[in-house]
Amino acid sequence: MPGREDTNTMTVLKRDSQYHTYGDYLIWSRNFGDELIDGTAYVREPPSPGAPHQLVVGEVFHQIANALEDTHWRVMVAPLDIRLPKSTELDSLVDTVVQPDIFITGDPSKLDNRGMRGAPDWLVEVASPSTARYDQKKKIPIYERSGVREVWLVNPATLKVTIYRLQDGRYGRPTVIEMKGQTELAAVPGVVVDWDRLVARCL
Repeated sequence: MPGREDTNTMTVLKRDSQYHTYGDYLIWSRNFGDELIDGTAYVREPPSPGAPHQLVVGEVFHQIANALEDTHWRVMVAPLDIRLPKSTELDSLVDTVVQPDIFITGDPSKLDNRGMRGAPDWLVEVASPSTARYDQKKKIPIYERSGVREVWLVNPATLKVTIYRLQDGRYGRPTVIEMKGQTELAAVPGVVVDWDRLVARCL
């Protein structure tokens, strides 16, 4: 039923009080959901994401992948680690590693066997009731600092999308829209997400 919250969702918790780098992360991280934010480790506790979350991720990815076929742009879906260095430090010393639900890069050279190093051009986080605050409070400042040009926070529970777009190095006040009609990606030309199709198929 559209807009109904799924209470059977994972939670995000601090792993411990230690400072971690990507070198540490490679030792203890699991296949999905573990992240580093300025050296603080966050882990996602079971259960896994609910069906509405996964259906939305799958549909958005499907629409974007079709639009970007035969272009130089690359769209990727979680789980895949994005290392976000603060400068030119070695990978082992990077202290911020994130796994957005979907991201797009126009620079395929950033992709490697470990995931990606550097900021994507566009990304989306599909929120659940227990992760929405984490995405907004912890991850948005990191995306802004790293230079992610456009971030969408999609909330299937409220049928709202919060959009952050980088201007002069800052996000400023986000735009909040309803999941209706179509929305163009500002950071990636020629791509739109059809919300009516998504809601009809997924929610």
